[in-house]
Amino acid sequence: MRLPRSAAVVDDLAVLPEVGSTNDALVARVAAGPVDDFAVVVTGSQTAGRGRLGRVWVAPPGASLSISVLLRPVLPAGEPLDTQHYGWLPLIAGVAMTRAVQSVVEPSRVGLKWPNDVQIDGLKVSGLLAELLPGGDAVVVGAGLNLSLTREQLPTPVSTSLALSGAALEGDELADAALSVYLTTLRELYTGFVRLGADPLGSGVAEQVTDLCTTIGQRVKVELPGAPDLVGSAVGIDDAGRLLVRASLDGQVTAVAAGDVTHLRYE
Repeated sequence: MRLPRSAAVVDDLAVLPEVGSTNDALVARVAAGPVDDFAVVVTGSQTAGRGRLGRVWVAPPGASLSISVLLRPVLPAGEPLDTQHYGWLPLIAGVAMTRAVQSVVEPSRVGLKWPNDVQIDGLKVSGLLAELLPGGDAVVVGAGLNLSLTREQLPTPVSTSLALSGAALEGDELADAALSVYLTTLRELYTGFVRLGADPLGSGVAEQVTDLCTTIGQRVKVELPGAPDLVGSAVGIDDAGRLLVRASLDGQVTAVAAGDVTHLRYE
């Protein structure tokens, strides 16, 4: 896979012909020795990828792009970013991927479903998964992007691909165009967020997430780990990046840090 535009964006870009999981490959590199912040692993053939909540992310070779980025945030004074702020990192990546998808299809059709599923016309084209490294001082953010999957190859009825959504480019050109925008935007947002002491408002991250998030204002069902489903209206995102949901039954607002969210627009 030839990715010249993307290679010009980052100093450490490893393009693998095939790998079980780009996240696992990057974590293994970190375990083996020092790896700089914003190292990237990419493949067009991932055979054992993982999605959120234990889901599997697998696609035919060349039909999707799998990307993992190492984020090792250090504040301007030199101390590591406190992990309480790490919840914003996958949201930042979600914004970056949304911008990347908007760069190759009609922008108005693209939105960000909380926390970090990118959709075109309400259909999922990309998902992200963040994994905290054992030392607690870094995160690997993995992303999968459907490039040229046909309707028969889509993993679910509510998925799509860039090709099915009218992208004019194809092959390596499509992958490189989307990836270069993703990496450029991710680094800009991430760097600004850390430079301003993980201030989501001052860095503009909170505004961008809110502007792109199609979940806000929707009636939703949230499947919570180890708890009853929460049904209500998504009313905003709090200072920690959690989704605020006002329950239909009693009007109580709950801050959701993790959960599987379904938009109930047709119910």
